[in-house]
Amino acid sequence: EACREAYNLVRDDATNVNWVTFKYNGSTIVPGDQGVDYETFKRKCTDDVRLFGFVRFTTGDAMSKRVKFALITWIGEDVSGLQRAKTGTDKTLVKEVVQNFAKEFVISDHKELDENYIKSELKKAGGANYDAQTE
Repeated sequence: EACREAYNLVRDDATNVNWVTFKYNGSTIVPGDQGVDYETFKRKCTDDVRLFGFVRFTTGDAMSKRVKFALITWIGEDVSGLQRAKTGTDKTLVKEVVQNFAKEFVISDHKELDENYIKSELKKAGGANYDAQTE
């Protein structure tokens, strides 16, 4: 239930929370940190942790701005093989709560956390692109 509340904070237009993490407490997944700034989220993705992030991005173009959500599974470089393997199974549990997102990412390289990269992938998944003539 606590995870659902954290998820709803990001989805709610009335809050300024743009991201939440779901982390491990032993073998249980619990709500982690939350915040407004994507750079702060990126700093949570360290080499020694695995976590799930639900992040709100505003994408679109001059004609239309849209809010898109991404589910990011972060697996740090130093996470053991067994824990890496379990993350895939555990993601199924996270998806029981986090059900609405435009695109899912599984990332273990800090470069792939780049905000512009994520936004460009969300834009591709988003359908109509009125900026096509300028690309």
